[in-house]
Amino acid sequence: MKPTRPTTAVIMTAALAACGTTATPQTPAKPAPITITVHTFGGGENFGYDQAVASWNAAHPDIRVVYQNLTDRFEDVYLPQLLQRLQAGSGAADVVAVDEGAMGLMAARPQFFTDLGQYGLQNRKADFPAAKWEAGVNADGKLFALGTDIGGMTMCYRRDLFEKAGLPTAREEVGRLWPDWNAYLEVGKRFEAAGTGAKFIDGPNTLYNVILSQEAPKHGNVAYFDKGDQLVLESNPAIRTAFDRVQAFSKAGMTAKLQAWSPAWDKAIKGGGFATMGCPSWMLGVIEGKAGPAGQGKWDVAAVPGGSGNWGGSWLAVPRQSRHPREAARVLDFLTGKDGHVMAFEEAGAFPSSLPAQRDPKVTGLTNAYFSDAPTGRIFSASVKDLLPVFLGEKHAQVKTAVEKVIEGMDQGAVPYEEAWARFVAAGVKAAG
Repeated sequence: MKPTRPTTAVIMTAALAACGTTATPQTPAKPAPITITVHTFGGGENFGYDQAVASWNAAHPDIRVVYQNLTDRFEDVYLPQLLQRLQAGSGAADVVAVDEGAMGLMAARPQFFTDLGQYGLQNRKADFPAAKWEAGVNADGKLFALGTDIGGMTMCYRRDLFEKAGLPTAREEVGRLWPDWNAYLEVGKRFEAAGTGAKFIDGPNTLYNVILSQEAPKHGNVAYFDKGDQLVLESNPAIRTAFDRVQAFSKAGMTAKLQAWSPAWDKAIKGGGFATMGCPSWMLGVIEGKAGPAGQGKWDVAAVPGGSGNWGGSWLAVPRQSRHPREAARVLDFLTGKDGHVMAFEEAGAFPSSLPAQRDPKVTGLTNAYFSDAPTGRIFSASVKDLLPVFLGEKHAQVKTAVEKVIEGMDQGAVPYEEAWARFVAAGVKAAG
């Protein structure tokens, strides 16, 4: 049977049908955002980056920042872990924080870090004091880190405990009680005699660090190492002065014998176990975080005996192992920029090392509701005005950890007072290698 030929109408209908079945164009899928991890350390509000990270993530859907504060113990927990990860070539965050005590160590190891200059961050030099900038330049002359906060120095005190002891409570009056450390000792005697149930000082090492930060600029701007990176632990008068003053307070029974960053120290901050503690700006965030809402209005901030000093301050760096160094450098640039510094100060009391941020009205005019509405912007602006840089050697963190263990042992009775200095020196020499 002869096949039937399709009619012209059938052919046209089929052609039209074919034209009407073209595929619908597909919208290209958006690439997943790049994740940049940021690791810091510290207690309480730590670096104060929650607000800054939220601000970044809202404005940059292509780069998502994940922020973690790993521990409040830098020298004996965070630093060893970071070194292990850097040496292994994996495991470090895209952006890592480094405390001042380890900057010499990191600067001597340029193989671990990205050169930030290749991403244009060398243009930020005018934003920082010379010492803060120079500490972020490594042994190869490359910029590997930019500054976050700077310490400054004040004395935090419990208004309620001072009132209980019959002492003035207004911050200006309290500051006038102790123009120097001898006067502070006399105030401590009055406090202890009042029998409040609390001790005058938290423990020996916070006091030691405050005094050392004041003494080091008076003796060549060095601490444990001279500028040739030679150990001067025994010959530097700044070290001996700080040690002797702390020993005097310990002998007078004024400390709560607490190890800083220990659970017992945390508990005493919350429970009113002591009345005073040396406070660089970042310590305010630590106190607020550990004391919690119940502590609001009980704490205040006064001038520190003996004038200002600088204890602490940190930097951010990008490890070379980061899979996204360009994006990590952008995040670092933001966090160390004016806005990042200002938000960190508002959140955690971390006083900016950024010069533009220091001049911002949000910083200079800030008051701290937790600390009895203390004008912390004005107080810390004044405290950092005349700071001098102190050289910290490559093994500063190791020596610091070792000698402070001796100070703690002395205060707790495990190391006899008459043997403490010799053991202090021996521990530092051993740590320096």
